[in-house]
Amino acid sequence: MLTRDADGGFAEVADLSALVDGDANDMLVDARGNAYVGCFGYDYAAGEERRAAVLVLIDAAGTARVVADDVWFPNGMAVTPDGRTLLLAETSAERLTAFTIAPDGSLTDRRVFAALDGARPDGIARDVEGAVWVASPATGELLRVAEGGAVLAGGPLPLAMAQACALGGPDGRTLFACCSPSHDPAEAAEGRSVITATRVDVPAA
Repeated sequence: MLTRDADGGFAEVADLSALVDGDANDMLVDARGNAYVGCFGYDYAAGEERRAAVLVLIDAAGTARVVADDVWFPNGMAVTPDGRTLLLAETSAERLTAFTIAPDGSLTDRRVFAALDGARPDGIARDVEGAVWVASPATGELLRVAEGGAVLAGGPLPLAMAQACALGGPDGRTLFACCSPSHDPAEAAEGRSVITATRVDVPAA
């Protein structure tokens, strides 16, 4: 994990190589400066068999440790406004998982926030009502999901793969989605990726 200074140089914050298998993936930094980093868990590009992965915490001092294991392709994350709950997209397990965040950043009380019944979550964004927008590139959908798994809104997108989403804009009611035509690097290079913007009723948390 690197930081970039004002002059454009890079400095190492933490070495995760002994903790993760496969590529590091999504990262979330909470209000206390704790960074949570997921990883693939296997060599995705080489077509290795899927394996469970870990979620790593890098604290403000740069100390790295595993805070959750047996997670399946940990991807997008969100933290509730009170800073007490972390939501994690487990892509291969087709679910959103919730953890209670301890004062030292450790994760406890693992539970299923929403089973997604075929959708494979990538990036996620939480709104003020506690529902979560889920980008599901494997099914070409962007879904708003309540705790428990009920789908409240959403549907197909202009391009096949919605990989990330965020709520923003002046009033927090613009839903942005990053979409690409394919996961394949060659196909993605030949096609055009887009960011869509849609107005929604419920703002960001």
